[in-house]
Amino acid sequence: MLAAVRRALLRGGLQASTVRVLPQVRRESSTAETKPTVRPVDAVLTNQLTAFGEYVAEVLPKYVQQVQVTCFEELEILIHPDGVIPVLTFLRDHTNAQFKCLADLTAVDIPTRQNRFEIVYNLLSLRYNSRIRVKTYADELTPVDSIVPLHKAANWYEREIWDMYGVFFANHPDLRRILTDYGFEGHPFRKDFPLSGYVE
Repeated sequence: MLAAVRRALLRGGLQASTVRVLPQVRRESSTAETKPTVRPVDAVLTNQLTAFGEYVAEVLPKYVQQVQVTCFEELEILIHPDGVIPVLTFLRDHTNAQFKCLADLTAVDIPTRQNRFEIVYNLLSLRYNSRIRVKTYADELTPVDSIVPLHKAANWYEREIWDMYGVFFANHPDLRRILTDYGFEGHPFRKDFPLSGYVE
């Protein structure tokens, strides 16, 4: 309607004094409840996750270094690099876990640490509708065991981490670059990688 009034004004068909524009009224209901945007903490779920994390730490004390529940109610387990295969096998095959789906595998470069790379395994249990995050660490020279025999989906994830960060995965069936060219020098997701690259 406003567009038709504007066109009529531009053509000169209407006088500016005859046009009444009503102000838009914004009405707010006083009865509407405002809900918080942050999801409230589910104490029961947090207790269940904490109990399961403590159970994993009791069963695998040689490898599990820390267990915590994040603010988003996800269980996070920090493990020693030697425990990648045993811990992920336990989480996949145990009756009360069944984390059979590797949802994601990625890495983070934190150059201020002695072991600068943090490898993050995000696992999903479809049976229990639950997620778990397993973290381990590595440096530039120490290899991490490949989990391709456990999860076939890890093949390209590990190739991407090798390509972008330079983390070597021992016993990987085909560890080669996946995103950069074969002659590419360096690993571009490292914090010390120059913006222009090593070769121009």
